[in-house]
Amino acid sequence: MNTTEIVGGAGSYVPRGSLGALALSALGVVYGDIGTSPLYTLKTALDWGGGATPAVAIGMLSLIVWTLLITTSIKYVAVVMRADNDGEGGILALMSLLGIKHGDRLGVIAIGVLGAALLYGDGAITPAISVLSALEGLKLPAPAITPYVVPLSVAVLVALFALQPQGSARIGKLFGPIMMVWFIVIGVLGLGGVVTHPGVLVALDPRYGFSYLFSHGFTGFLVLGAVFLCATGAEALYADMGHFGPGPIRFAWYGLVLPMLLLNYSGQAAVVVDGAVAPEANPFFVLCPLFLQVPLVLLATMATIIASQSIISGAFSMTRQAIQLGLCPRLHITQTSREGYGQIYVGFVNWVLMALTLGLTLTFRSSDNLAAAFGVAVSLTMLLTSMLIFLAMREIWYWSLPVSLVVAGLFVIVDLSFVSANLMKVFQGGFVPLVIAAVIFFLVWTWRSGREVMLQKLERDTMPLANFIDQIHDKARVSGTAVYLTSRTDVVPVPLLHNLKHNKVLHQRIVLLYVVTENVPYVVAEKRIQITHLRDNFHSMIVRYGFMEQPDIPQVLDSCSSQQMRFNMMDTSFFVGRVTIVATAAASRWTQIRSKLFEVMHRNALPATEFFRIPPNRVIELGGKIEI
Repeated sequence: MNTTEIVGGAGSYVPRGSLGALALSALGVVYGDIGTSPLYTLKTALDWGGGATPAVAIGMLSLIVWTLLITTSIKYVAVVMRADNDGEGGILALMSLLGIKHGDRLGVIAIGVLGAALLYGDGAITPAISVLSALEGLKLPAPAITPYVVPLSVAVLVALFALQPQGSARIGKLFGPIMMVWFIVIGVLGLGGVVTHPGVLVALDPRYGFSYLFSHGFTGFLVLGAVFLCATGAEALYADMGHFGPGPIRFAWYGLVLPMLLLNYSGQAAVVVDGAVAPEANPFFVLCPLFLQVPLVLLATMATIIASQSIISGAFSMTRQAIQLGLCPRLHITQTSREGYGQIYVGFVNWVLMALTLGLTLTFRSSDNLAAAFGVAVSLTMLLTSMLIFLAMREIWYWSLPVSLVVAGLFVIVDLSFVSANLMKVFQGGFVPLVIAAVIFFLVWTWRSGREVMLQKLERDTMPLANFIDQIHDKARVSGTAVYLTSRTDVVPVPLLHNLKHNKVLHQRIVLLYVVTENVPYVVAEKRIQITHLRDNFHSMIVRYGFMEQPDIPQVLDSCSSQQMRFNMMDTSFFVGRVTIVATAAASRWTQIRSKLFEVMHRNALPATEFFRIPPNRVIELGGKIEI
């Protein structure tokens, strides 16, 4: 027996381009959500906080400013983005970084899965609230259009989701420049308001925010749920880090996004202090001269479409991570761009998100009504991220316990404040993302536990590989290569036993292929393939992928250059097992329900051969039945 390493496949993904170019691109992908939050944040905060009065406006502005500084600038940009998994970010990447893939830390897995499930709920709400808030700006220059805001929003959203299969590679090149124009425009509008009433800058003093909180009783606590809307896109900074790297994201945040957001919020507060905002008006649009409001609505609509596109693309990317980490059944993934690896399309996720988004739009019918539902999912995800960051501080960065407790404790206290305030609005719509997250968490946990039981049952029906080779030395061989997909290389794959039992022959060359997903986003080329040559022309091949990569088995086999392991696809057959799941009759009613659910997910999962891009005319399936 001897083991060799063979180069095959791509290595780690490294963002290419100058700092400025990458920062410009990041504007269109990373900052769409947080960049469009001025459309609804201050208006919602004023509505919840006691009305558009000068005192309330200054207090709200102070809370918004310090939320952006503490939650986004310090927590995410300065600290959390340091916890990258070979350059990739996001709660699933962080979960994987902490070494949970092998199932030895169920608590960490649960936190990561719940955080990801909550982000799917956010993915359904963000497009609805963003597009509604933008088109509601038409009410001021054209009040007659008010009855048509919801139908127009539905049309925009339907078009957005319907275009997803085409990919966003071409139009995506315009996202960065459009968002740059957006940030400059809202910054200039805000500056105009600040110039007319510079006294609002006193809100930079955090005492004004604390004064409001502690002088307005329960209302002061509840308003934190509205204030939090200004930071709802902070999680995207971390989740999309792998596309651009931390440097461009930080450069864009400190150099453009943060200053423009602060200016716009300050300008909105200024027009409130000046008494220029009617009770039902949105101070964001009041900042703009009347003759420019229609162009501003058009720009805002484009910005919200970009924000929605970013959320949808993020859901696709997170789904691929979940599949590779064994947390989700295999789904059909389409690569929509040859140049951009992150440009993918997952049809099932797209249409489910579309149904949820349209349902929310038609049910709540305004951005004000959706605001209560919006903050719950993201604030809970941020709290879970803070918990995992504490583990990263101790286990990855090796910070001392006191320092870790102080820093992570500060984040947890702030996050808990926002979570508590948001949960007060559960019955006004906050239940929506919680229900979505609960359903997704249940499905993921059912899939994960069912898959573990299935693999254990399969392993009980086989035997050690060494013993098998000893026993089959006199069996008849036929020409060609047989590749058996397996989950272990030390035991005989069940399809191999079935093939020998029914056909009474073995192929001349037998390869046991084990595809491993590592706890890193990308596997370097030098470590892609490991081949072990066994006796009697048996070989075990381990192919490693990162959780951000799409497996391609024919490409890997083509890269094998040694004479002993060259593959001719026309002379190679792939054997896979097709397992039928049935619930054990003696199981409890609850176990039978979960078993049936797992059976449905397993039956409808994308076949392994299609997921691994194996030619269908080279595949032989051998079935079996398993009780769980």
